[in-house]
Amino acid sequence: MIENTPGTSAPSAKIVPADQASGATLAKRAWWRGATSPQWHAFSSAYLGWMLDVMDLMLFAMVIKYISHDLNFSISAAGGVVSATLLTTAIGGIFFGFLADRIGRTKSMMISILCYSVGTLLCGLSTSLGMLMLFRVIVGLGIGGQWSAGSALVSETWPAEHRGKVMAWVQSAFAAGYALAAIVAAVVVPIGGWRWVFVVGFLPALLTLYVRRHVKEPEIWSQQTQRITVRETVRLLFLGHGRSVLCATAFTTFSMCGYWGLFTWIPTYLSTPIANGGSGLDIIKSTVWIVIMQVGAALGYITFGYLADKIGRKRAFVLFFVCSALTVPLFVAVKTPLLLMLVGIVVSYFGTGFYSGFAPTFAELFPTTIRATAQGFVYNVSRAISALSPALIGFLASQYSIQSGLLVTSVFFILAAIVVLMFIPETKGSELH
Repeated sequence: MIENTPGTSAPSAKIVPADQASGATLAKRAWWRGATSPQWHAFSSAYLGWMLDVMDLMLFAMVIKYISHDLNFSISAAGGVVSATLLTTAIGGIFFGFLADRIGRTKSMMISILCYSVGTLLCGLSTSLGMLMLFRVIVGLGIGGQWSAGSALVSETWPAEHRGKVMAWVQSAFAAGYALAAIVAAVVVPIGGWRWVFVVGFLPALLTLYVRRHVKEPEIWSQQTQRITVRETVRLLFLGHGRSVLCATAFTTFSMCGYWGLFTWIPTYLSTPIANGGSGLDIIKSTVWIVIMQVGAALGYITFGYLADKIGRKRAFVLFFVCSALTVPLFVAVKTPLLLMLVGIVVSYFGTGFYSGFAPTFAELFPTTIRATAQGFVYNVSRAISALSPALIGFLASQYSIQSGLLVTSVFFILAAIVVLMFIPETKGSELH
């Protein structure tokens, strides 16, 4: 059932449970059985787009110490570059989200991929901190748009019974992208230096050829006869669904502050000498550790999706946030390399796995007319606000120790759990409208 929201010219979505009989049948089947060609193409394009945009996003974190040395800026300034990148993802997410609601998910996705690919290439040409900041802003715009379009595309293409699991597998591309960034840096830096790392980051642009040829618009979007204006979108978003926007943005912001504050600085923490509060690993050991750590992240992404489809979104979120808060202090206390790696896998499992719940939860909270815009707004505004976290951790690292900064992330995870527990409705099994 769809109800009209007073004061708006477009319908808003009321959460409607899926058909019990068909839902029970589909839920018993593996999510990939019976999937159609359009569903697989949507899955593949979103997975690859997400993996490669995370790679481009994290390349900077992998080569911070080389760039800062060559361009002569401080660790605090490096945190500012990261924050600026995350900040502009909000603008990109909102813009490309609205674009996806107007011209289609696939077209918006292609433009966003080109945006972050070109921005990454330009980073390799930087000769000053200002130029680097500008080019990373371009990267941020495209990365924000990729998530907005891709998450709407997959959520609208796959059935409600498997939405959490499918998006979990797509989200696991984050781990693959993070690991790929570490591998690219480890291989390319010794050969050609940090500039060539960003040249490799241009290769995702080739993905647009696949998207253009194979990926179709979701049927639910194509059947929409009305494309609402900017004014109508804003009214429906903030008046018709204001509470959902506020609550979703709050818990997403806190969780992302925890994530970005922790994982932006983990590569630096690993390579910092023990005498300065770090782990003292060289670049090869750090890279191996980061890649192995992403195994934990991938498992976290995937199992979160299955868990969310089984016990509900709320319980899954609270469980992962609380466990993240508890494992961070243990991580910074460990010094033995092998034990550090084992604890790191657990930290990565809980500290990143919850990302799988964002897309299906947001999709189930908002109607098709504004879904991509709403998802883009909530996710990327949260990411923009969380841009303060890397800068905060960088400041604490320079004033006290990097360990002290990392410990602050536990507080953010606890705050996220509280917001979900008190204010987020359970949307498991909801059909999209």
